[in-house]
Order: sequence, then C-alpha cells, then structure tokens
Amino acid sequence: MANASIGLGEDLHAYLVRVGVREPGALRRIRERTAPLPQHGMQIAPEQAAFMALLVRAIGARRCLEVGTFTGYSSTAVALAMPSDGRLVCCDVSREWTDMARQAWADAGVTNRIELRLGPALETLDQLLADGSAGSFDFAFIDADKPSYDGYVERALRLVRPGGLIAIDNVLWSGRVADASVEDEGTNAIRSLNEKLAADERVDLAMVPIGDGLTLLSVRPGMG
Repeated sequence: MANASIGLGEDLHAYLVRVGVREPGALRRIRERTAPLPQHGMQIAPEQAAFMALLVRAIGARRCLEVGTFTGYSSTAVALAMPSDGRLVCCDVSREWTDMARQAWADAGVTNRIELRLGPALETLDQLLADGSAGSFDFAFIDADKPSYDGYVERALRLVRPGGLIAIDNVLWSGRVADASVEDEGTNAIRSLNEKLAADERVDLAMVPIGDGLTLLSVRPGMG
C-alpha cells in the first residue's frame, strides 16, 4: 500500500506530481481528507490515478467497474475521465469510507455517473453476471482484500469486454511478493495471482511499477 510509486524518494515523487500529474482540486481535497486516517496508505498515488484516467479516456470507456472504493480517490479520477453519460459501478463493504467517497463525488460533480453497491464484492459481481452484464464493461479496477483477488479477477474477465482493460492494484505489495520469507495470506494470494496471470493466455499483460505495482490486463477476443 502506497501513496507514492514504489522506489521513488520523497523529492523525486514531489517533482513527478508537480510536473507529471494534473490533479483536479476535487482529487486534492480527497487526499487531504484521507491523510489523517490510519488507513490512508490504502489510497492510490496521484500519478497512478492520472495514469488510470488517461487509460480510461484512451479506450473511450463508458462503463467501468471498481472493486474497493475506500474514500473515493480512484473512483473520482475514473468518473472524471468518463463522458457525462458514462457509468461506474463501485463495490465496497464500508459505509463509513464510502460516505466520504460520496462527498468526494458530489464535490467533483460526478455523483450521477456512479452507482455504489455496498456488500461483499464477490456477491455483487456474481449478481452483475446473473443480470446479463457479461462483456458489458470497458474498464475494471481491482483494489480490495487480497485473498479474494483471484475471484475478483476471474469475474472481471467475464464482465469486461474483449479489448477492455482490467487494472489490478498492489501487485508488488511493497516488495513482499519477491521475498520468499514472507508467507502471510495476503502476500501469498498476490504472489499466486501474479504467477497465474503471467502465463494466462486469455489476456495480454503488462505489470507497471507505478504506485504499489499495477498489472494491466487486456482481455483477448473470445477468451474472457
């Protein structure tokens, strides 16, 4: 979990954000409100949000999905990058944190683009599939409990259209995935998923060392 890209010193990160990120005021205010929380490290870095927003614009995403919303930084960045008639479905279990997200969405003027579904994300994703939403999403961002990552990705592969993108956060896990002595449940889950996706013929893949590591999957036609 990191508010800055892994491996960047404080001065270099400040420079990157100053010249390489166009952070809207609404996003800056989310960071300021989140900073005092003990869990503030769960928020993605500004450069990661800018990168994801650029991807959303580049593929013309109109229907997006987020698993793990926290206080709303990533969802606001994605919603701002979508057209006015775009729709983002957010999955989270915390009313406390998503109440902060709702405040952020209102501040950014994107409330009408976002549907929040409170409850276990696996159940929400299964319901979306049951409702006929397979292949209907352009972009998905996964940033929630690590032991469930494989389940989230498998469902996202069915929900995202061929050629669409799935972004998976925390895949470098502060370097713990490369340390064989670390064997906790979350680390093992991410490590296992990384190895699985490296050989997965259903997707094209790139792991990017931004934030705490971001894996990008492009769903291959006929393979979701």
